[in-house]
Order: sequence, then C-alpha cells, then structure tokens
Amino acid sequence: MIVLALACSVAQAAAPVRPYALEGTEVQSIPSKILHRDYEIFVSLPASYATSAASKKHYPVLFITDANYAFPLIRSIDRRVSDHGTKLEEYILVGLSYAKGDDPVKSRNRDYTPTDTTKNKVNQPTGQAEQYRQFIEKEVFPFVAANYRADMSRKIFSGHSYGSLLGLHVLLTEPQMFNQYVLGSPSLWYDKGVMFDMERSYAASHKDMPAQVFMLVGAFEAVNPNDPNPRYNKEFDMVKDMHTFEARLKSRHYPNLSIHSEVIQDEDHLTVFPSLITRGLFWSFASK
Repeated sequence: MIVLALACSVAQAAAPVRPYALEGTEVQSIPSKILHRDYEIFVSLPASYATSAASKKHYPVLFITDANYAFPLIRSIDRRVSDHGTKLEEYILVGLSYAKGDDPVKSRNRDYTPTDTTKNKVNQPTGQAEQYRQFIEKEVFPFVAANYRADMSRKIFSGHSYGSLLGLHVLLTEPQMFNQYVLGSPSLWYDKGVMFDMERSYAASHKDMPAQVFMLVGAFEAVNPNDPNPRYNKEFDMVKDMHTFEARLKSRHYPNLSIHSEVIQDEDHLTVFPSLITRGLFWSFASK
C-alpha cells in the first residue's frame, strides 16, 4: 500500500497543470497609435454565434470597463440568468482591459479620469479620459466591427466607479457613441465635481443628448453620520450626487434623452457591482 500510495503521489505530481480557461472567449491585442500603449480586449461570443454563421446574424455589443474583474462576472451572471428561465437577448461582450505592463490602478486612474489632478506626475498620471475615449471610438470599434458579426448600431457602455466616470465623460462629449449607458456608482465627486461643470458646458451648446442612461448606486454609498454602520461612505455622498446629476439632466428636457436611476439597498461601493450589472443586463437585453 505504501508503494501504491507513493506511485500515486508521484503520478499526481507529474500531471500537467492547466490554467482555467473561460470557454467561448478570446483575447485580442490592440496596439494604440492614439495612446502609444498596447491594450487587450476580452471577447465573449454568444452561444449561437457559431451556429448562426450561415445566417450572418449580427449581435449587439456590450462594452465593459475594468474587464479583469467585470468580464468573467458578467458572463457568469448572464449564463446563470439565461439558464434558469429568464432568456436574455444574446450579445457580444467586449471587456476593455488595462494597458499591458501597467498596474491596474495606475491604468484606470489615468485612462478613466477626465482631468489631471496630479499635476502631470509621471508615476501617477490622471486625466486622459478623452484620449481613451478616442481609442475606443477610432481603434476598438473598427477592430470589433472588422473581426466579429457585431451590430455596431447597438452599442452599450457599462462601468462602475471610475469606469462610470469615463462613461459620463463619453456621454458629455459624444453621447451618440453608445446607445445605452449603464453607469454604476459614478465618481461624480472627482476633481471637486468637475462633471457638473462639464454638464453645464454641454447644455450651453447642445439642444439634445441622444442616449438612454441607467444610473445605479448602493444605498450605503451615502454619507450618514448619525448611523454607526461602517459600510456608509465617510466623505462623498454618491447617492446624493447621482440624484442631483440625474435631476440636472432631466431639467434640460433633451428630446432624445431617457434617464432613470436606482438605489440598491444593502449594498456599498465594494459589493454593489454584481447587483447593478444584473439590473443593467435586464434593462438592456431582457425580452421586450
């Protein structure tokens, strides 16, 4: 028995170890001439993509920021929901990953923020959201359109925190870039509320904002000094900021803007994303 156990142990030790792979996904590299950095996008194709090739069916596209975390989570939620009775419309999922070789925090702080708050410090850059928006529009979009049967007339943006800050920048710069925006816990506090300034500037020169916007935030993302629960935010009231921003947009009476919001109970900034993306998937892809 000792010999068998030893042999078994040796066999187990010699067995090759395979990394876990997400079935039906691809990783594509996109060297950016705009940003002078290399990026990867993660692509998940719908179940019917291969079998529908003969029909040339095209699919709407969901673009998600912070792909390293959000991409596998969205795939799991979608499959869980679709496999248990609620059929969501099929779509292509494109995860926007971080710059190759960059720390994720450094990459997102630089690419998702609209203004420079670090006075151009080399190791802590911020404020390149406009360049990153152009990278998505002029380099990612053409790549997706050329390589996949994507319905580029139906593009959905989703992000959380700084990812939603990027989404707001796009909304206030080129709102027609995406048809729908799922914006979770947008960091409207950033740079002393600079997005409110951008909104005023947009309103001063535009009569319409052609987009559908769904904003979500966790109830604990408010500031509540009278409640000792440590899950409440200590400094920035993101619930109040979201409602204020929504009211501001509604007050403009843009004819082609649809916007609504939701506060998700019992969720804070670190726990809210699974709940908000589930609601976002239903909003964008549930059967009408």
